[in-house]
Amino acid sequence: MKKFTLTNTVQSKEDQEKQLNLKKAGEIPEHIAIIMDGNGRWAKSKGSIRLHGHKVGVDSVRDITESCAQLGVKYLTLYAFSTENWGRPSAEVRGLMRLLVSSLRKEAENLHKNDIKMVTIGQMEKFPKDCQKELQEAIDLTKDNTRLQLCLALSYSGRWDITEAVKKIAEHVKEGRLDPALINDQMIAEHLSTADVPDPDLIIRTSGEYRISNFLLWQLAYSELYITKQFWPDFRRDELYEAIESYQSRDRRFGKINNGEDEKGLSTRLLKNKKK
Repeated sequence: MKKFTLTNTVQSKEDQEKQLNLKKAGEIPEHIAIIMDGNGRWAKSKGSIRLHGHKVGVDSVRDITESCAQLGVKYLTLYAFSTENWGRPSAEVRGLMRLLVSSLRKEAENLHKNDIKMVTIGQMEKFPKDCQKELQEAIDLTKDNTRLQLCLALSYSGRWDITEAVKKIAEHVKEGRLDPALINDQMIAEHLSTADVPDPDLIIRTSGEYRISNFLLWQLAYSELYITKQFWPDFRRDELYEAIESYQSRDRRFGKINNGEDEKGLSTRLLKNKKK
């Protein structure tokens, strides 16, 4: 296995122990999705411009990607730029585009060296040509890597994703290749931009906001939610470990009864609670 480091720092023994304890404590999420929120508010709290928050946020992306790979997470999806973000001030959007290009140029080779595959979901055609070029080069460079898949959601929205899936299915019906009666949940999922990826086990939102902001609306049906007040530039590996610890403490039932509890046992427990 390749030695993993996206930075020039060496992983400390203390951090290695924390990761080992997490692995021993329970299941590590296979797929983590993150709504990276609070860059602008973080910058404002520091008396700086919003773009400075976005730049520091790139360091958080690097650290979280590195720690996910070390922990054995297989899929990491980051909500990097929503369709609604195009409505931000033009100067901020231009700055974000320049930051995206420079970050890709700097990080693509490191991702490749460390066996990380980069993909994107969203409306790539809306980005400037230089951004599209850098994105495609990073995708092509890392396409055969298998350790971790890093997915950047760019110009993405959950409603757009579902709408596009419906359009594709409608075309099949129109062409006479599909009976509408056969349309089901699985078929819709197979036409989403994340068709080849398992649904997120854990979704993290920074900045303390209690909403999912049009992110992976279909895919998050049974994801565990973790909300932290930390702004994204302050969210690093120790905060990630806390989120995973919270995830490990939960009983994921997917609409069913508790693990190891049959229907009779559930009825008995409910009856006892009623008598109290």
